[in-house]
Amino acid sequence: MENNGLTTKEANIKLSKFGPNEIKRFEKINPLKIFLEQFTSPFIIVLIVAALISWGVGFFPGQDSDIVDVVLILIIVFISGIAGFIQEYRSEQTVEALIKMASPKAKVVRDGTVQELSASQLVPGDLILIESGDVIPADAKLIEVYNLEINEASLTGESLAVNQKVGAEIYMNTFVNSGSAKAIIDKTGMQTKMGQVAEKLQTIQEEPSTFSQEMSRFSKSISLWITILIVIMAAVNLFKYDIATGILLAISLAVAAIPEGLPAVLTLTLSLNAKLMAQKNALVRKLSVIESVGAVDVICTDKTGTLTKNEMAVKKLYINHQTIDVETIDNHKISDELSLLFTISALCNNSLISGSNGQQKYLGDETEIALRKIAKHFGLVKERLEEYYKKVGEVSFTSIRKMMSVFYQHGKHSTLHIFTKGAPEILIEKCNRLYLDGKVVVLDAAEKAKILKQNEQFAQSGLRVLGFAYRQEKQLKKPDFSKLENDLIWLGLQAMYDPPRSEVKAAIQEAHEAGVRVIMITGDNALTAQAIGREIGLESPSVIIGSQLDKMSDEQLAENLEAGVNIFARTTPLHKFKILEVLKNKYRVAMTGDGVNDSLAIKKADVGFAMGIKGTEVTKQASDIILLDDNFASITHAIKEGRKTFDNIRKFVNYLLTCNLAEILVIFIATVFINLSGPVLLPVQILWVNLLTDGLPALALGVDPARPDVMKEKPRGKGELILGRRLRWLIGVIGIKKTIILLATFLVTLPLGLDVARSTLLTGFVLYEFVRIASIRSQEKLTWLSNKWLLVALAGSTLAQLFILYTPLNKFFGLVPIGIIPWMILGVGILIGYFGAIWFTRIIVKYVPD
Repeated sequence: MENNGLTTKEANIKLSKFGPNEIKRFEKINPLKIFLEQFTSPFIIVLIVAALISWGVGFFPGQDSDIVDVVLILIIVFISGIAGFIQEYRSEQTVEALIKMASPKAKVVRDGTVQELSASQLVPGDLILIESGDVIPADAKLIEVYNLEINEASLTGESLAVNQKVGAEIYMNTFVNSGSAKAIIDKTGMQTKMGQVAEKLQTIQEEPSTFSQEMSRFSKSISLWITILIVIMAAVNLFKYDIATGILLAISLAVAAIPEGLPAVLTLTLSLNAKLMAQKNALVRKLSVIESVGAVDVICTDKTGTLTKNEMAVKKLYINHQTIDVETIDNHKISDELSLLFTISALCNNSLISGSNGQQKYLGDETEIALRKIAKHFGLVKERLEEYYKKVGEVSFTSIRKMMSVFYQHGKHSTLHIFTKGAPEILIEKCNRLYLDGKVVVLDAAEKAKILKQNEQFAQSGLRVLGFAYRQEKQLKKPDFSKLENDLIWLGLQAMYDPPRSEVKAAIQEAHEAGVRVIMITGDNALTAQAIGREIGLESPSVIIGSQLDKMSDEQLAENLEAGVNIFARTTPLHKFKILEVLKNKYRVAMTGDGVNDSLAIKKADVGFAMGIKGTEVTKQASDIILLDDNFASITHAIKEGRKTFDNIRKFVNYLLTCNLAEILVIFIATVFINLSGPVLLPVQILWVNLLTDGLPALALGVDPARPDVMKEKPRGKGELILGRRLRWLIGVIGIKKTIILLATFLVTLPLGLDVARSTLLTGFVLYEFVRIASIRSQEKLTWLSNKWLLVALAGSTLAQLFILYTPLNKFFGLVPIGIIPWMILGVGILIGYFGAIWFTRIIVKYVPD
C-alpha cells in the first residue's frame, strides 16, 4: 500500500465509512431560517407595527379598525419577505458554489498512479505526496522525507517552521515551508486535530464592505433628520386627521425615508458579479474585494505562467563550447555529456506523472516538466533511472537559493552522486571544475566568462536558462547535504522558451488605457525579463535586479519607480514585499503570487491575486482572488468587472435615494403646507410605491453591463466614496426637481377630485422611475436594450400599477381609474422631468468634482 496507495474501490468504501475530508460547516444554508429572518429587519417590523396600529385603533371609543389596510400591509410584508428571501438565498448559493470551487487539491497515489484530487475525497490509508507550498490536507504519518519543514502556526501559533523526520505526525491545515515527503493519512475531516478544535479551512469570507460601512455612516447622519420629520408629521397629522391615520402616515413616512432595499441589492449585486468573474477565471474569495479591485492603480505581476503561457519547452543547449538546437540532435546517437545532462534533468526533478501511458498528465512546476520531457524524449526516463539510482537526500529549491540538489546512491556502490540545477550565475559560483570533451578540467575565469556570455545571449532572446552541475562523493554515514553543494563540476546550460500569451499584449494595452500601471517582478534573468517585456509592450527604461534592491533605501526605490522602472528581475518574495510597501504609500496595488513566501505580499496588497494552477495552497488562502487560468488578461477582466460593479452600486444608490427623497418631500410639503380634506397619499399607497420603486428596478440596475468607456478612464481617487460629492448633488437636485413636478401634477389634477389627484400622483411616482433611470442611462451612455432585466423590471412595475388602477382592486388601495387628462398631464411631466434631469446632470457633472 505504501508504494501503490489504495485502489479506487478501497477508497470509495472508506469514503462511505468516514465521509468527506472536510471540517464541518456549522452554518449551512437553511432556507427556513433565511425566510424567517426576513421578518426581523427594522423595515418589516415597522410595517407590522403599522398593521397592528391600524387594527388596534378600533378598540378606542369612536374608532373603527381598517381591516383592508391591515390585510394589504400584511400582504406587502409577505411580498417583501419573499423578495428578500429570494435575494439572500441566491447569494448564499453563489457563495456556497464559490467555496466548492476554492476547495484545495492534493496529490495522492491511487491504483498505483499519482492523481490530483480534491482534498475532500481523501480517506484514511491514502498515500499523499507533499512539497513546498502545499497545505497538509489531513492528519498523516510521514514515511519518506526530504529536507521537510512544516509551519504549524495554524495549530500552535508558532511561526517558526518545524523540521520533520520519518514517522512524525503532520496535521491538517498546516503547510510545507520547504522540502518534500510522502505520508499515509490516518485521520480525516472532523477526526483531525484541526477538526477537534472545530476550526475550518479559510474559504470565502463575506466581510463588512466599504460600501456597507459608508451607508451605515450615511444612515446615522440622516436618521436625526428623519426623526425630526416624523415628529413634525405626527404633530401636524393629529390636528388634521384622525388618530389612526395620523400615526399610520408618520410610520409610512418612516418607511419611505429608509432605503431598506440597499443591503439586499448590494449583497446580490456583489454575489452575482462574483459569479460572473468566476466565469472569466477570477475566483473571488472575499465578496468585499469586488468594490476595490476596480480602483487598482498598479498591478505587480509575475512573468512565468502569468504573462507567458507556462508551456515551457527546452529549445537550446550549451555544452562543450557548442550551442545545440534540440531539434538537430539524433535520438539514437547522443553523447556521454548529453546523456549525463539529461540524467540530471530527470533525477533533479520533483515533477510527477499521473495516469497510465494512454492518458498521462504531468504535475508540478512547468520548468521541471519541460526538463523531464526532454530527458524522456532522449530515453532518460526517471522511473527507469531510479531502478539503478536510489534517492537518499535533497536540498530543495527556494527563491533565496535559486538552486536545487538531489543525492543518489548508484546501485550497490558506496558512491554518492550529487546532481544540481539552478540559476547559471549562482550555480557557477559553486563550481570549480568543468566537464569538457569527456574530461574534467579546471573551471577558470575565462571559461566562466564564456558560459555567462552564452547565458546572456540566451536570455536576450527571451529564453529561460538553467545551469547543470554534478559531482561524486564517498558515501557518508550521516551526511549534511546542505554542505555538499560545493566544488561541483559544471556540465552545461539548457535554455527554455515560454512564449508570451497571445492576449497579454492587448491586456497590458487595455490596462495602460485604463490608467493602470503594470510592473513585472520575476525571479528570472534580467535580460530574459526585458526581452519578454518588449514582446508584450511592457516598456522599462532599465531593469533592477534583486542584489541592487538590497542596497536601495525606500526613498531610492521610490525614485526609480517614479522614473518609470517597470521590470524587476532575480527577485525574492522579500523584494516583492519591499516594492509593494513603497508603492502602497501612493497607489492602490494588486499583487500576484504563487510561492509560499509570496503570501505575505499577497495579504498586504490592496488586492491579492493567487495563481490557481501553479500557485501553492498557502498563497491561495492568503489571496482575495484566485486566477483559475494564471492569466494576466484575467486580472484586467477583474478590474473591468470591479469598475462595473462600483458604477452599478452608484447607480442604484442614486436611483433609490432620489426616489426616497422625492417621496419624503412630497408627503411632508403636502401635509404641512397644503390644506386637504385627507392625506396626500394614504398609508397603504405609500407602502405600495415603496414596494414597486425599491424592488426589481434597483436590483436590475445592479446587473447593468459595463459602460463602453469604463476602461478608458483613470482609476477613481484613493479617497473617493460611493456617495461622493457629485452624487449627493445629483440626488439632492434631481430629487427636488422630481418633487416639484409631482406636486405640480397633484395640484393640477386636484380640481378633478382628491381621489383622482391621488391616483395620478401615485402613478406618477411609478412612471417617473423611467425618467430617473433614463437620465442615468443617458449619463452612462447605455442603451435600454443592453439590460433586458431592467426592461422586465420596469414593465413589471408599470403593469402592477395599471392592474391596481383599472381593476376592482383599486378600491382596496383607495384609487380610482384615471382618464385622458391626467395621462396627458403625466406625459408632460415625464418630458419635463427627463430633459430637466439631463440638463441638471450635465451642469452638475461639469461643475461639481467627484
